[in-house]
Amino acid sequence: MTRFVILSVSAFTLIATVQAFAEEPASNRYTMEKTGNGFVRLDTRTGEMSICTEQAGQLVCRIAADERRAFEDTLSELSARVEILESRLDALAPSDDSTGSGIPDEKELDQALGAMEKMMRRFFGMVEELQKDFDGNPGVPLEPVPDRT
Repeated sequence: MTRFVILSVSAFTLIATVQAFAEEPASNRYTMEKTGNGFVRLDTRTGEMSICTEQAGQLVCRIAADERRAFEDTLSELSARVEILESRLDALAPSDDSTGSGIPDEKELDQALGAMEKMMRRFFGMVEELQKDFDGNPGVPLEPVPDRT
């Protein structure tokens, strides 16, 4: 259903077309037709058709066979995509961490601390050598840095 609205603004006349699609009540969304063993329900927005039968005093609707096949095709396609994404995610995740917490175990911690200890010993060894060089050569006076303020 299309409605036309005419607005007058000073010297201009605006004509706007307003679709009543969003304003359409839910009762107009579906149409039902009686068949020999039930009803056929048509969704006027999506075009989806459902077969409806009365069971235990209630109307039970199921999507039509053609749409069921399309639904199952889409479902299988999406399932395949999910499997591919899960396999890619598993490939990115570390497999050797059995706890999954990301906290290093005792062996990894000892290795890291050993490497840091070795680095610090070498660094302080270089500092000691530089100190000996400065202490052993008194001919090179250390001048204070001039104040530039």
